[in-house]
Amino acid sequence: MSLPETPRPRFHLAVPVDDLAAARHFYGEVLGLPQGRSADTWVDWNLHGHQFVTHLAPDGRTPRVHNPVDGHDVPVPHFGLILAIADFHRLADRLRAAGTPFVIEPYIRFAGETGEQWTMFLLDPAGNALEFKAFADDSQVFAA
Repeated sequence: MSLPETPRPRFHLAVPVDDLAAARHFYGEVLGLPQGRSADTWVDWNLHGHQFVTHLAPDGRTPRVHNPVDGHDVPVPHFGLILAIADFHRLADRLRAAGTPFVIEPYIRFAGETGEQWTMFLLDPAGNALEFKAFADDSQVFAA
């Protein structure tokens, strides 16, 4: 069976959460993501065209480690989006207005180097780590 071509493939990601009401508030109200289908144990979200799902898993969290990157302890695992710089700053302002604590405050990583980018890390209510970033030169997303 052949699937139709799409201009850009979309990803599907499912993460565990321990409280769906808190997930609905964070992803729907704080981040402003449109909600899709849902059931008693999961909620679909439109993460800028990608299918992101929060699944109720009270005891299913992954142990977290940290890796040193640019002088910060980056939480692993994590996920997020690469945004345009203006969208990155709008999101950072929205998160600050909502009183969201940052694991790593918004800052410029690799300043003046290949891959220069704005980045920020935060946790959702279930402790899942998110990173949002914006490259100074989008053509350097995969630069070595």
